[in-house]
Amino acid sequence: MRLLDYPVLIFFVSFAILWFANWLGTQLRLRRKSISEEERPDFDVVLGAALTLLGLVIGFSFSMAVGRYDQRKNYEEAEANAIGTEYLRADLLPEADGAQVRELLRQYLDLRIQHYGARSDDDLRRVNADTARVQGELWTAASGHVKEQQPISVVTLTVGGMNDVLNSQGYTEAAWRYRVPGAAWMLLFVVAICCCVLFGFQARRVEPKLAIVLPLLVAIAFFLIADIDSPRSGVIRVQPQNLQSLRDSLH
Repeated sequence: MRLLDYPVLIFFVSFAILWFANWLGTQLRLRRKSISEEERPDFDVVLGAALTLLGLVIGFSFSMAVGRYDQRKNYEEAEANAIGTEYLRADLLPEADGAQVRELLRQYLDLRIQHYGARSDDDLRRVNADTARVQGELWTAASGHVKEQQPISVVTLTVGGMNDVLNSQGYTEAAWRYRVPGAAWMLLFVVAICCCVLFGFQARRVEPKLAIVLPLLVAIAFFLIADIDSPRSGVIRVQPQNLQSLRDSLH
């Protein structure tokens, strides 16, 4: 199980860890004398620098996740355009062959929409297997006319368009695999834990209500980053709106 595929779990785990780090900081303060007035300005500088670094790392990771999300949306649009264009170019083929290509494209379109909605690994494997089968049939149907001495313009349009259809699916798969690196997540947690320890250590007195503010805010930020970065299990997901609109128009 990949923890980062479960944003809600990320929220609770990170909140528990950060709250414990804050509590640990307060316990360390209670075991020694309070920070003197001479030491406090220096300590405040260290705490401010740590919180600033945490904000920068969170902002960098959030920007990375949003970039991946936008990339997935753009490739979904590109897939719909490629399939729709090839569907129109099928009219250039002989009537029987054009009808076969259009029927295969409709099946392929349905499978691509199912791919965006698949949640379980079993469903995803089934959709991927069916997609690979239909892709092979599509390529055979489109490239078979090269051997039948069709006009070069027809061959260029149909085979080139089918190549765009197949390539767009590969680009989409690659975009779904690109995630926020694990090293970035580790850096996030390390900096956040240090900030919570320092925050608890500098408190003049223990306020349970205030002690959860920083861990809660950071945990919410982690949840949002993980949610946007999770293509399948997140609440914020890319919806195949362009593919669905294309399917409605074709049917």
